[in-house]
Amino acid sequence: MFNLIRKDILLQKTTLLILLPMLIVYLFLENSIIYGGILFSIAIIMNAFSVDEKSSIHMLLNSLPYTRKEIVSSKYMGALVFIGMVVFTIFVGNALIHQELMIWKDILFIVGLVMVAISLLFPFSYKFKSQYMFIGGLVLLVIYLAVIPLIIPNVNDQIRGFVHEVLTLPTTQFYLFIGLSVIVLYACSWLLSIRIYGKKVF
Repeated sequence: MFNLIRKDILLQKTTLLILLPMLIVYLFLENSIIYGGILFSIAIIMNAFSVDEKSSIHMLLNSLPYTRKEIVSSKYMGALVFIGMVVFTIFVGNALIHQELMIWKDILFIVGLVMVAISLLFPFSYKFKSQYMFIGGLVLLVIYLAVIPLIIPNVNDQIRGFVHEVLTLPTTQFYLFIGLSVIVLYACSWLLSIRIYGKKVF
């Protein structure tokens, strides 16, 4: 399974060499490290997923001495590796550019939210082709930009306020509960993706 994760990293070498420096520029412009971490992590992870979408690649992978469970598991484990790369880049970049260290709550928030997003995206990605996911993403974006503001004024300000409130909560038990919930969701998504991929015919 390590070789499958290594394969994903090598295939993403060009993408990483482009996006990670872009992330440093993003930090230099003093944008939100949380939003940057979430967006860049999801972009890298989903790009790695889309590379393997062709049926010929899946046929090749299934002809190798790997089970379908291992192929899916490598994606979920690889996603954590990519999240780690992004967080590490933000940590180092923030320290060099702004001379300040990321607080642990910011790191957990980025990791947790990306894990939730991947938990929702991966099963759909195994079930449907990326072109349908792309269309669905565009529809959701249009709804967010055009419809939601009509229903909820200043939605972006409210989201920022909510995130700030969550990050300033002093209760450790709350973070433990959220962390365990995210891990359970990730594990359930992992098992669901294994089930979906196991029934696929190439």
